[in-house]
Amino acid sequence: MSRAAAAEVPFPMLGGVLDEPELAVLGEVLRSGDRLSQGQWRDRFERAFADHVGARHALTVTSGTVALEMAVRLLDLQPGDEVIATPQTFQATVHALLGLPVTVRFCDIDANSLNIDVARMAELVTPRTRAVMLVHYGGLPAPMDEIMAITRPRGIVVVEDCAHALGASYRGRRPGALADIGCFSFHSSKTITTLGEGGMITFDRDDWAERVARIRGNDCDGVYRAATARFDEVPKALYPGLAHTHECVTVRDPGTNATMGEPAAAVGLVQLGRLAELSARRRHVAGVLDDHLRDRDDIRIQAVPPDVVHGRHLYTCFVEPGSGIDRNALIRSLEDLGVEMWLRYFPLHLLPEWRSRGHDFGECPTAERLWFGSQLNLPCHPALTDIHLERLVAALDKALAGARA
Repeated sequence: MSRAAAAEVPFPMLGGVLDEPELAVLGEVLRSGDRLSQGQWRDRFERAFADHVGARHALTVTSGTVALEMAVRLLDLQPGDEVIATPQTFQATVHALLGLPVTVRFCDIDANSLNIDVARMAELVTPRTRAVMLVHYGGLPAPMDEIMAITRPRGIVVVEDCAHALGASYRGRRPGALADIGCFSFHSSKTITTLGEGGMITFDRDDWAERVARIRGNDCDGVYRAATARFDEVPKALYPGLAHTHECVTVRDPGTNATMGEPAAAVGLVQLGRLAELSARRRHVAGVLDDHLRDRDDIRIQAVPPDVVHGRHLYTCFVEPGSGIDRNALIRSLEDLGVEMWLRYFPLHLLPEWRSRGHDFGECPTAERLWFGSQLNLPCHPALTDIHLERLVAALDKALAGARA
């Protein structure tokens, strides 16, 4: 039995709920005899997702990490360019930058949302800044209008990591269409899944759509010019699209295979149709926890702006300084009471690979203070039953009372 299954209140790596509708569509795909790659289900999922987000283009890939890698490829970064990034996120948000000769400036976070601090971001902008890579932490959208007001006049591309943000909204708009590029994950732990792995990249630019389609489809992303065909065409031969018509001036990217399979896309389409249901359950769980913790003087809950809908991928709260409660002891106590705990995410600038590039303690003091002494992530997912919730509330009361004593 897994640790999550044994816990009184589990915090599993399965963030969504798979049921009969997903089984039914898998049967439909497999019985159809149609192709299992680059078919109608991928096209349908992409169209539905673009409509949902409000973006002109949505292209599936094999993971959220790959979506972020695609975004970095579209940036066409050059040696000496600078990228501003949040430290409070999963490492995949900025992992692709490690292999590039660019300067990454980690920006400290807001103490309530754990999103990028806009005032600090503005201070980090230089003439070499080419991009900002941020996350909507836990599903609480970052203040995008303020961010875009700083970046857009300067031609700085903003990449939204929307892995947590399905089900959220910001001033009536949805993450994935709030900046220049949106990247989504459909990993098992996310709000919807495409059979364990999968991702989506969204934007409005037609030229980017053409480039991503080439890169993910094992084609070369290059700059071409028209040329006279040099080869005689052979009947029934499969040629790359430009083999007979163009010369390559330069190669921007050699391409890869990042194609989402048809069964995964079909399940993604069904899960997208269930998003309202899955998100409502997350908000219910979070609402119960907020109501229970709101009036305590030792725990601070997240404030949600009135023009924002929190996606509630994670439930985050904070041990108040001076409360006498040791955050680490509280976590151990909750674990002993059967509440499975995971803290997300270790400040990226303190990872050894980033410290090897000159980053260190003191660079993002708010992120460091909250992570090492205050932040809590409590279980919050659609599979939590009302009984689980009762157990969680009781365990919180008991653990906090013990910590007070």
